[in-house]
Amino acid sequence: MDFAEIGRRTRLTIRTNLAMRTLMFCAVNDGRVVRKKEVAEACNASENHLAQVIHLMAQKGFLHTVRGRSGGLMLGRKIDDIRVGEVFRAFEATLPFTECFSDRENQCPLVNFCQLKCALSDALDAFYTSLDRLSLRDMISGNGNMVRLFKLV
Repeated sequence: MDFAEIGRRTRLTIRTNLAMRTLMFCAVNDGRVVRKKEVAEACNASENHLAQVIHLMAQKGFLHTVRGRSGGLMLGRKIDDIRVGEVFRAFEATLPFTECFSDRENQCPLVNFCQLKCALSDALDAFYTSLDRLSLRDMISGNGNMVRLFKLV
């Protein structure tokens, strides 16, 4: 198996994926309050699952929510101030990448002298560092297909 094949098998949590889709939807419609239902339909997501994601993103300041009949959500920060790495950390960093990264669930007998844990830790740092270079604007700029799909009139 080559590295390209391995890369296609790497998986993110559904929550991280929905978080990025939601932020991109809000970025395309920046300055406008959007409804959860609009995001769910455009992103092919369950409104219930999306509600959990929106709640965490609002707590972290990525989104601002507006209550009431004309309520909804919008970006909580400027589009250039939302870093992809920060979003990923908010959703992924709480989950141990592998057993040896978990203090509670680690049962590996190699934990005190395994070099793989060190290598994986370095790889994760590189992964997040590469995502830290990207802003939400980078995710939508020049992506006409996404803008057409997400733009509300």
